[in-house]
Amino acid sequence: MPTGKVKWFDAEKGFGFLASDDGQEVFLHSSALPAGVSSVKSGTRMEFGIADGRRGQQALSVRLLDEGPSVVRARRKSPEEMASVVQDLVNMLESSAGELRRGRYPQSARSRQLAAVLRRVADDFDA
Repeated sequence: MPTGKVKWFDAEKGFGFLASDDGQEVFLHSSALPAGVSSVKSGTRMEFGIADGRRGQQALSVRLLDEGPSVVRARRKSPEEMASVVQDLVNMLESSAGELRRGRYPQSARSRQLAAVLRRVADDFDA
């Protein structure tokens, strides 16, 4: 089976293109992705079958070999830095829990700040 890398993939549109190792450009539809996979990153290595479609070659029965490089993972904080960020987050959550126990939500500015920090920490952990 041929192998190659994802050139680009648009999850909203449900398709993209592969660059096979022999230089061919191959159409990739989301229906050819393995079960449970709805999107792939550029640079992801794949093994795939090829069929002639209406507009050229199309990938079939895709198997992921490895994921592409993660820009987020390369930029994320060191574990030591994350430890202090997590401790600050715990302190913010404890403060908010106190207000909630008193029957009110934290001020809207503080709530937005807490939500932003939670999202950022989640992104760093998920990278």
